[in-house]
Amino acid sequence: MNEEELKGEVTRGARALVVYPQMRANRDQDADARLEEGKGLALAIGLEIADAFTIPIREPRAATLFGEGQIQNIGTACEQSEAELVIVDGSLTAIQQRNLEEKLKRKVIDRTGLILEIFGERAATAEGRLQVELAHLDYQAGRLVRSWTHLERQRGGFGFLGGPGETQIEADRRLIRDRMARIRRELEQVRRTRGLHRDRREKAPWPVVALVGYTNAGKSTLFNRLTGAGVIAEDLLFATLDPTMRAIRLPAVEKAILSDTVGFISDLPTQLIAAFRATLEEVTAADVILHVRDIANAETEAQKRQVLDVLSDLGVVAEEGEDAPIPILEVWNKWDLLSPDNAQELRQFVDERGDEDVIPISALTGDGCEELLAIVGHRLTADAKLYTFVVPAEDGERLAFLHARGEVVSEAVDDGGEEGPRLRVQVRLSERELGRFTAL
Repeated sequence: MNEEELKGEVTRGARALVVYPQMRANRDQDADARLEEGKGLALAIGLEIADAFTIPIREPRAATLFGEGQIQNIGTACEQSEAELVIVDGSLTAIQQRNLEEKLKRKVIDRTGLILEIFGERAATAEGRLQVELAHLDYQAGRLVRSWTHLERQRGGFGFLGGPGETQIEADRRLIRDRMARIRRELEQVRRTRGLHRDRREKAPWPVVALVGYTNAGKSTLFNRLTGAGVIAEDLLFATLDPTMRAIRLPAVEKAILSDTVGFISDLPTQLIAAFRATLEEVTAADVILHVRDIANAETEAQKRQVLDVLSDLGVVAEEGEDAPIPILEVWNKWDLLSPDNAQELRQFVDERGDEDVIPISALTGDGCEELLAIVGHRLTADAKLYTFVVPAEDGERLAFLHARGEVVSEAVDDGGEEGPRLRVQVRLSERELGRFTAL
């Protein structure tokens, strides 16, 4: 394939070869599970998997990552499977990427480029598109040597997928830096607006419950089950990207806001973590975090660690010996996919631990969801104490807060004399809600 052909388009449905380079330091990881995840990422962007295999790497080559014999094997596999694109499910430097393209005569992208493609296609809001573009520009800044790379298009997504409205990349880093600076200014305005919305929700009489979890753990399915919303829920990695919020009813809580966030994944590109920090920071404003896990996945423990690492970066995971700033409940989803023996073994494990922070459910069938809502409602009111407040009858905002955020035990009219009628309200409030109430 010559340089002009490398400049051509690779469209959805193109045949791709997926290669997972397993480094010596990662030999303890399940290579098959990681390879399946790489194939899932390719399928999520509409590619056809021509072939997929793992290549052990003893010492990575600075110029190509793989050894010469391994590159020949990849080339042979491409010829036999008629693959048009090679996906390396790991990180490649710009030089490694270019050299592999020259040797294989095919386009080559790494894990970061592939995830950026998915995010670019899935971003539905203006904020999401700005975040993806910023991440992609940061990624491409070191890859201007690639003549076929693209910078802009009229619809979502960047990089190797074709589409209308593309313009060839400018060979001038200053243009990229200027564009990145403009996007950062726009995103800063978005962050300020989001912060104002968070401040407004802090004063609003409704607690926030945030769903987090590894991508494809079933967060959107659970969100739909609990809210009746029609959020896209497919068996795809990153089926949904932009955060969504809906109201739900909980026992002992009149109303709560359920927030569905973007899914996490191992080796999430640093560019995306930085770009999507404003979105992820929604988690820090939650009253309770529901960590949704695919308990039927063989890699569920590794996925849990990936999620907790990101939450730790956000400051919502407690250090050892400290109380968690925000309660985190583990929702063991996809219980219906377990074999009866595995389900019984896990159930016994949970019962023996007596861990109230673990709730087995099936978001698909609805099993366990009522118990989940009851536990969340209890957790929101767990540290509640009984308080008595005398509130002017016309102060609708504070009265609404008490009824929505607390458990009103009694309410009686107090003679307020010249100041007008007042209500004496006995209510159970958590310390956090008490602070919010006194701030009104």
